[in-house]
Amino acid sequence: MTFREKSERAAVGKAIDMLIGYMKKDPDANIGKLVDFAEKYVGSIFPSKNFEAMRKGAQDPDNIWVQLTKSIINETDKNIIRKMLLAFGLGAGVHGTKAVRANREKYKCNIPWLILMDPTSACNKNCKGCWSAEYGHNLNLTFDEMDNVVNQAKELGTHLFMFTGGEPLIKKKEILKLCTTHPDCVFLAFTNATLIDDEFCEAIKEAGNFVPVASIEGTEESNDDRRGEGSYQTTIEAMKLLKKHGIFFGMSVCYTSKNVEFVTSDEFIDKMISLGVKIGMYFNYMPVGKDAVPELIPSPDQRKHMYHWLRKMRNSKTGKPVFVFDFQDDGEYVGGCIAGGRNYFHINSAGDMEPCVFIHYSDSNIRTHTILEALKNPLFQAYYKGQPFNDNHLRPCPMLENPDCLRKIIKDTGAKSTDLIAPEDVDTLCSRCDKFAAAWKDEAEKLWNSTTHRETKTYYYRDTPEGKAELSKDK
Repeated sequence: MTFREKSERAAVGKAIDMLIGYMKKDPDANIGKLVDFAEKYVGSIFPSKNFEAMRKGAQDPDNIWVQLTKSIINETDKNIIRKMLLAFGLGAGVHGTKAVRANREKYKCNIPWLILMDPTSACNKNCKGCWSAEYGHNLNLTFDEMDNVVNQAKELGTHLFMFTGGEPLIKKKEILKLCTTHPDCVFLAFTNATLIDDEFCEAIKEAGNFVPVASIEGTEESNDDRRGEGSYQTTIEAMKLLKKHGIFFGMSVCYTSKNVEFVTSDEFIDKMISLGVKIGMYFNYMPVGKDAVPELIPSPDQRKHMYHWLRKMRNSKTGKPVFVFDFQDDGEYVGGCIAGGRNYFHINSAGDMEPCVFIHYSDSNIRTHTILEALKNPLFQAYYKGQPFNDNHLRPCPMLENPDCLRKIIKDTGAKSTDLIAPEDVDTLCSRCDKFAAAWKDEAEKLWNSTTHRETKTYYYRDTPEGKAELSKDK
């Protein structure tokens, strides 16, 4: 951090301490102060109408967002609230967003708002339909390598980092060291929760800028069918421990053709809320890897269910006090596919920089290329120039919903398969998606055309002077 950023951080920290004091004392009376604080520091990034809506909502005690905010204030450790507001609000929200936008213009390429990393290929579980457990325990990113990624990324404006695997908490000491080394960043880990204990919870509280996200999928039966016997109870006990220690945490849900009913039930959501879950990240099952099960891809009817369920859940009156989102069915809010560095990209445990955690192809590695070099190399440039892959953002993915797009990208760029067990030909991968893509196409068009959609003000290459000139040549 520069001297100016450190000074600003100190000043904002004092304001946060005062705000937390107000909120802890009487959240009902002082919740409006939280909106005032947010507008003061990020008002230049978001429309003023957003803050007006927040103030109106803050006056309604039955508003689910008011209830969620109060639960965070009442249940989360004070140090975590303070450090998370500094890291996410000031680091990622203010400094990060401005720098990312400026560098997209400067470098003429995608610049990510977040980066996903696999600290290790090792995993102590063997979940059905997941490739990670097949990778073995031999591949790891060192602390210095991850620290170098974070330093490079911060120069570009990225202040949010997520960890997958393998099981990332196998490397929890290195992850916590990154947290304390970079207090201006937020770190999050998707975890099977087997390695969460009292000692780790105390370390999370001290760091303050780390969010565990536990994997769970509905009932004990539906969860353990995919994740193995005993997994459900292990995760439940870990959640109880996290809540006891005042940790802000979330859940990760992979929804499949077999579990959609269970992971969207009122019973499941109510139980998660009671255990302390504040955010829920939902992921459509992707048929990746040699042991992929295409039959687990949710059907078009199940996708429509997810679309309507998400909007019901986030409605201030009909929803519940937990923030849930789905990268597949929320494409309209982020302008379609966010991979390839547009909002994020993935680094696997061998150091390969991949456009997406589900797209195992690469032409760059952190041991031979800088992040900026990778973003300017052919694979990520194909994403930059090709996005959105469909103007119907309910069909965002170049693999699942538009498999011919991924076929063309990989063949045109010569990107190599990074599958750590068996290199996967792009035609083999995409063939697993063709049936769903064809079935979903007409249904997605009907759904898209039956509703209105907000203006995302998204940055696309086709809207730049260079993109317009290139498109005009092609006509």
